[in-house]
Amino acid sequence: MQGGVTLNGTTYELARNDGNNHLHGGEVGFDEVLWEASVTSDSTLKLNYISEDMEEGYPGLLDVTVTYSLSHDNALEIHYEATTTKATPINLTNHSYFNLTGKPDSTILNHRLKLNASDYTPVNEELIPTGEIASVQETPFDFTEFHSIGERIGQIDGEGYDHNYVLNKSSEDAMTLAASVYSPVSGRQMKVYTTEPGVQFYTGNFLDGSFENPEGIPYRQYSGFCLETQHFPNSPNEPDFPSTILEPGETYHTTTIYQFSTR
Repeated sequence: MQGGVTLNGTTYELARNDGNNHLHGGEVGFDEVLWEASVTSDSTLKLNYISEDMEEGYPGLLDVTVTYSLSHDNALEIHYEATTTKATPINLTNHSYFNLTGKPDSTILNHRLKLNASDYTPVNEELIPTGEIASVQETPFDFTEFHSIGERIGQIDGEGYDHNYVLNKSSEDAMTLAASVYSPVSGRQMKVYTTEPGVQFYTGNFLDGSFENPEGIPYRQYSGFCLETQHFPNSPNEPDFPSTILEPGETYHTTTIYQFSTR
């Protein structure tokens, strides 16, 4: 989001760690801190982290718990929960990369994707949503039916997809099928369910080979895709977007499920 947020008349300046903007929680995001871990069952891992007041510029002491559970139907369920001592923005997600071919040196461009989203949020030249909610109809952003990821990627400004989709939901907190994606090469399929209102579809545009897998194979552009369930980016600065502000006395809770199968 943009490099700051105003809450209750106070402006909080956040790290501008992505050009003029604030990305992934700042210089040291939650992906780079040490969480307290506990195994609560053979299939469940619980992680807890206390973010102190004004850590990375955010107001409020934030108590966050993320629980990962494996199910008998080949699904990974991620449940997020948090409380705060001051009003603060919160928008947690999972940034895992997926490549369903099973071949780390292949791209994801032939994967076929379907998104349960009739609208998306257009972005400016810095990839920040403009505040508009636009129809995907008759655009290369339309994945309401299955399309290969690479089929129209050349029509996108920039290197590829890095856009938030507005999910078609029956109610605000309903668990919704957000996405289905499969590899015609391997037959592996993944479905994504979430209680969140949006999903960020990212095609690994900025992977540059600097990271490698354990066998030394580099991850290059389009080596993996992400489906990051979330509220919309820059929501604190866009009053028409669903709010990401957590108030004292409230509990933030959201769930996302990645389910795997074959077809």
